[in-house]
Amino acid sequence: MSRRPKRTRTWIALATAVVASAAATLAVQQTASAATYTLPPVHGAFDYQIGGAYTPPTGVKIVSRDWKASPAAGLYNICYINAFQTQAPGDPGGPQDWDKNLLLKDSSGNVIIDPDWNEALLDISTSAKRTSIATKIQTQIDACATKGFKALELDNYDSYTRSNGKLTESNAQAYIKLLSAYGHNKGLAVGQKNTVELASNHVANGLDFAIVEECGDTGECADIVSAFGNNAIFIEYTSDGLSNACEYGSQVSVVQRDRDVVPKGTSGYVRQTC
Repeated sequence: MSRRPKRTRTWIALATAVVASAAATLAVQQTASAATYTLPPVHGAFDYQIGGAYTPPTGVKIVSRDWKASPAAGLYNICYINAFQTQAPGDPGGPQDWDKNLLLKDSSGNVIIDPDWNEALLDISTSAKRTSIATKIQTQIDACATKGFKALELDNYDSYTRSNGKLTESNAQAYIKLLSAYGHNKGLAVGQKNTVELASNHVANGLDFAIVEECGDTGECADIVSAFGNNAIFIEYTSDGLSNACEYGSQVSVVQRDRDVVPKGTSGYVRQTC
């Protein structure tokens, strides 16, 4: 699974998003076709468990876990899916498990790899390929819904920034619209993962809340709050990042985890809150 350290990016003004966000936050429950979905509890204590499930600490109300895991009983559960990239080669869901035509390639025909996580980028450059990729990812969304998760965390929305110019913002947004519409129809809220530069478009893209890494280190927390209001979850990996993010700790969910997000009881485990 991918835990994406954020890159510093040029911010796009969010003035139009403030109005849209205010309207979006008036109702906790939304309607999508015949299904309804519920947003995460605002400012609810959060635990990030995508590296392995364990008993949540006392007081936690929201948990994010990998789609292969089971939800935590009695809590609001977010289902993590690596939706824009494969897993690492050799791992289940790695590039060997994908049609080669759906893997993004450079001008020499080599598959483009995310160097941080050794994951192949999926080729969402055309409508036909987006549809084929979405169909495969939708089986994971089905599993999330069947297990009783309440929301989706679709990781690597920003993969176009690592595509050597082969993918665009428009490609990413067209693809995520397919997944968000499908998730809503399954009764799942859909979170925007990182990608602050597209936050102003979150309503149009069907993204209901934000789940953001390291905004305390990059200085982007205020931008996320401007776009999403209090419907946001901040994950930090450093004590300085946590300290900065805690400026918003009375409004949104904030947690510090170790970068590998290992289960409690494992060497290297870290969990701190404001």
